[in-house]
Amino acid sequence: MNYADMHCDTVSRLYVERKNGSVEDLYGNRGHVDLRRLKKGGALLQNFALFVHMGKTENPLEEALRMADLYYGELEKYGDTAAPVFCFEDIERNRREGKVSALLTVEEGGVCKGETAYLRILHRLGVRMMTLTWNFPNEIGYPAVNLADFKGQAAAGKGFLYKADTEHGLTEKGREIIAEMERLGMIVDVSHLSDAGFYDVLETAKKPFVASHSNARAVCPVARNMTDDMIRRLAERGGVMGLNFCPDFLEDVPEGEMNPGTVAAITAHAAHIIRVGGVECLGLGSDFDGIGGHGELPDCSYMPKLADALGKCGLSEDAVEKVFCGNVLRVYRENLGN
Repeated sequence: MNYADMHCDTVSRLYVERKNGSVEDLYGNRGHVDLRRLKKGGALLQNFALFVHMGKTENPLEEALRMADLYYGELEKYGDTAAPVFCFEDIERNRREGKVSALLTVEEGGVCKGETAYLRILHRLGVRMMTLTWNFPNEIGYPAVNLADFKGQAAAGKGFLYKADTEHGLTEKGREIIAEMERLGMIVDVSHLSDAGFYDVLETAKKPFVASHSNARAVCPVARNMTDDMIRRLAERGGVMGLNFCPDFLEDVPEGEMNPGTVAAITAHAAHIIRVGGVECLGLGSDFDGIGGHGELPDCSYMPKLADALGKCGLSEDAVEKVFCGNVLRVYRENLGN
């Protein structure tokens, strides 16, 4: 079964590795995602995020542009295997030609520095989705987990992961950015956004939006996951949320206890999200190469194992197809245009 994955950090990982002297590339590497394993796993479409850590760079836009250059350089080398997506018809053409569709995204709206001009430049470079925040406040709004309040996760422990921000949402500039994203045909991504910010997006956005890599808070109570009300509201808007494979966002285990990740934990989130919002609101957002790993799904070639597990949990073949591909393609069709 083909699948569409709304989020991985492979390009950003390769960018860091290259700076450290690695010769790994997009066709074959030691991470979770490469073109060879995408083909093996049945990938129709893979989103590749330009992830920028605002706490580690003085010029986030410059960092994102360098990553974009790496991304296009790799696609030029392996154009017989994968091709970029700029509009929805590109996905259909790539399918016909037997190629994996690569869709460029940004993880951290702060790269725009609050400038719609920079947003338009990113769109011209092929960016078709953007998470409004990562883990720092920016000109657009406030995150679900604010690393600016801590010296780091190791120093603060896990407690701060559970403190949802229901007060600080979008800024006025953030509302302007969203309006321009929708005008351009760029998909709004609320993963990492605060609870208050999510509800502000509901008021601001006119088109279906996504939470590219977020799970259900009722199943695992970290603030990065979505409440049942948020899931229902996203579904009512016609949006989609992508199952995140990060073990700590799937199961709540005591601090210090190993949490390797199980397929059963992923299917538990899937079942809950479908009960709350319906099967049409669920997709995939692995967060591969942005997470430490998943014990039972160690890389993208194992995606058929998840499809089998969803079927064994009672989902029909049609429902699994919607989760694996159909729902994401519907939202992309509505946003990207031809």
